[in-house]
Amino acid sequence: MEIRILRYFLTVAREENITRAAAVLHITQPTLSRQLIQLEEELNTQLLIRGKNKVTLTDAGMLLRRRAEEIINLADKTEKEFLAADELIAGEIFVGAGEINAMHQLGEFMMDFHRRFPRIQYHLYSGNADDVKQKIDQGFLDIGLLTEPVDIEKYDFVRLKYKEAWGIIAPLNSEIAKKEYVTPEDIQKLPLLIGHRLIVQNELAHWMGLDISDLNIVATYDLIYNAAILVEKGLGYALCLDKIVYMSNQSLVRFVPLKPAYETGAVIVWKKHQVFSATATRFIQELYTYFHK
Repeated sequence: MEIRILRYFLTVAREENITRAAAVLHITQPTLSRQLIQLEEELNTQLLIRGKNKVTLTDAGMLLRRRAEEIINLADKTEKEFLAADELIAGEIFVGAGEINAMHQLGEFMMDFHRRFPRIQYHLYSGNADDVKQKIDQGFLDIGLLTEPVDIEKYDFVRLKYKEAWGIIAPLNSEIAKKEYVTPEDIQKLPLLIGHRLIVQNELAHWMGLDISDLNIVATYDLIYNAAILVEKGLGYALCLDKIVYMSNQSLVRFVPLKPAYETGAVIVWKKHQVFSATATRFIQELYTYFHK
């Protein structure tokens, strides 16, 4: 039973005349008559009593009119909803991210998306790449912003153009804080705070031309804020990314870049073959386009 034929039937019921209904529908009278006969055959019942100048509905015809009105109204409503799909973008999006400067880029996109779809509510989770990936795998997060190096084989992703520079946070009263940069030779002598992730530890050690066991690691950390406090207290020197610890004129620590420069990229990932909500799907589609401009 086609929506189009139900519209024909309702027009005939309203006009009470097949010829007038055909004119309203911009089809020929024989075509309309044939469609009505086929509808009656499909339902195996008489719907119309055809008089000389007027048609009236049988009891079955009146029942079909009520049902057809319901069906047509629902079809029209559904069509309007999809034509106005932008207004349907509402709900929650779950985002995980490390504390990295690339969050500025993701944040700009999130603000733009929210400006256009104000009924969006974001939920942010901060953690290192391994933590964020685990929560994506468990279905708790829709996307994650991760610092490379990171294994992303089982994720779809976009790679950001921005590069994150590494360095050391040093106590302000230390000799290292007075330097313009620190070298592998400088670092080898220092008590270090370094991120938990083994893949990052090994990459940094490789950059220094050392084995990780050659470094004097006094602490590992997850996120940098608390590690920076331990640096301030004199426990050691934190290897970390630039611009992720706020430093004012009153700061008791200073960031010193590495030389030769060591930079890493960042990626935004989401699970392959995942069934997302309509809202998250739209978010990811636009995110992908935004970062491929």
